[in-house]
Amino acid sequence: MLLRMYLRWAERKGFRATVMDLTPGEGAGLKSATVRVEGENAFGYLFTESGVHRLIRISPFDQAARRHTSFASVFAIPEVDDRIDIVVKPEEVRIDTFRAGGAGGQNVNKVETAVRITHLASGIVVQCQNERSQHKNRELAMKHLKSRLYELEIEKRQAETRKMDETKRDISFGSQIRTYTLQPYRLIKDHRTKFEMGDVDRVLDGDLDPFIRNYLLSRRKGTLGSAAEAGDDS
Repeated sequence: MLLRMYLRWAERKGFRATVMDLTPGEGAGLKSATVRVEGENAFGYLFTESGVHRLIRISPFDQAARRHTSFASVFAIPEVDDRIDIVVKPEEVRIDTFRAGGAGGQNVNKVETAVRITHLASGIVVQCQNERSQHKNRELAMKHLKSRLYELEIEKRQAETRKMDETKRDISFGSQIRTYTLQPYRLIKDHRTKFEMGDVDRVLDGDLDPFIRNYLLSRRKGTLGSAAEAGDDS
């Protein structure tokens, strides 16, 4: 139901939604699904949906027609650009020259051919004194610096991914952000903003903008409530 809702929402917004992966449930429904959504500000809208969603309804799989409560976790993450362009501006570094030590010819110890480059923002220091030409040493040192900065950027991205994964693991069934009640009454309520709609079919058909808009406005005003404030909907 959630997958259909988000696909319909993307269609309404004119976004391109591609189902990347589907894992069927053991009895019925889906165990998990991954959808890629492409469009302007797509993540800016969809991050508001991250959290646990609760559904209360008469289960179609229960012959006794009893009311059941189900949970599903939604997690939105931005797509990371794998391309990393390392650009080092002159004002971002300090370049020092000094006399190279050790054997290497008559000019090695007399002329400042060795080069040390300090990247001011990161504190990374690289140096090269192997070549007899200062220009060559500078070129090699700059290549080394870019390699170090590339490695640093990779570490940052891995740290961001780990942080998002930790956030995902922290989501528990006791912290639902929204409840979809189909029985004994029909109501969809967002527990963070207290916004609710009685037209359940309209929302499940993809009209999520009222919930997204209220979340963004509440977040801007600093009035978001706790996602766990759902005791009155049991």
